[in-house]
Amino acid sequence: MTSLTEIQGQIAILQKQADEIKAQEFTKTVQEILAKMDAYDITVADLENVRGRPRKSVNPAPVKFRGPNGETWSGRGLMPRWLAALVAEGQTKESFAVEA
Repeated sequence: MTSLTEIQGQIAILQKQADEIKAQEFTKTVQEILAKMDAYDITVADLENVRGRPRKSVNPAPVKFRGPNGETWSGRGLMPRWLAALVAEGQTKESFAVEA
């Protein structure tokens, strides 16, 4: 039977081999990607704007609710757990509304 120490030693050897292969292939792969980017006039901005990739909003929604520990919620999407728990305890959502 193989011991845990022997298996861990084999894992370490294989991980080192995998890291070496990755390092060898990394430069070649980057060069292939850059060549395709040049051929198709693709920029880094194009890659960042790929459809379906979530982007951070330039103008985040203003805070409409603030919890007792500084938690915040814009009022959009699902009610956060901190507020749902307080509402379940009998408090009202409106009692945590931020005055504009």
